[in-house]
Amino acid sequence: MTMDIGGSFRHELTGSFSQGSDSNPTVAMVEASFKANNLHFRYVNCEVNPDQLEAAVQGARAMNWKGFNCSIPHKVEVIKYLDGLGESASLIGAVNCAVNRDGKLIGENTDGKGFLKSFLELTPATGKIIVLLGAGGAARAIAVELALAGAAKFYVVNRSRTRGEELAKLLNEKTKATAEFVEWNKTYSIPNDAEVVINSTSMGMVNTEGKQDIDFDSIRPGMLAADVIVNPPQTYFLDEAGKRGATTLQGLGMVVNQAVIGIKYWTGADVDAKDLNDELLRVLGLS
Repeated sequence: MTMDIGGSFRHELTGSFSQGSDSNPTVAMVEASFKANNLHFRYVNCEVNPDQLEAAVQGARAMNWKGFNCSIPHKVEVIKYLDGLGESASLIGAVNCAVNRDGKLIGENTDGKGFLKSFLELTPATGKIIVLLGAGGAARAIAVELALAGAAKFYVVNRSRTRGEELAKLLNEKTKATAEFVEWNKTYSIPNDAEVVINSTSMGMVNTEGKQDIDFDSIRPGMLAADVIVNPPQTYFLDEAGKRGATTLQGLGMVVNQAVIGIKYWTGADVDAKDLNDELLRVLGLS
């Protein structure tokens, strides 16, 4: 029996640099897509601490990786180690996908586009007033894409004043939306005019402790509550929001949609999202 190895014993390499990589299921769905599309590529989950990020990027260069994802907590810090930024990443100020283009590592951002696609399947963004919990790389991407799609106002709720004010300033200066920073130093109540609340923090992820310090009773029926967490897909945040009559949006669609874009960047192939979604549901025990 022979195996099709694409004429080479060497695979093109891609992967992910993050902390908490043991709970990141992206590797399973991307590898399934590579196999389904007969792409001679591999995807490797790498546990990378902040003080090792520069070395990790240098290693990817040395091994001629086709690209890599960056996840928590590297989406902003990685920029200084890349050769340039795509248009969306430049505006957002965060990178979740690096692409090797003729030997240059160019940072792109697919998080926001992936989230927006899932969001629009439930409701239009136009005119929405949104509470955004967190102000990291994922939050920046999501906020910018929602603002460009017509969202009207953001409450940026974050513990770090510097990051929160930076994101509010970005939205106020670079988009038509307005944004207000709220320092998250006590239990937060959702404002009466808010229609959407999005958890973009890592709180709720497998191997994390605690829950969002918000007044869950301030979530009202008819609101949309969204979470970026993939594992587990049904988080405490979504459970509590659902109990209060909110429509809930899991992070599964976001991660599948952004992976489809990333695979296109790395391989040039247009792949079927169904292959990724089916494998993601399988490994999470949901199929």
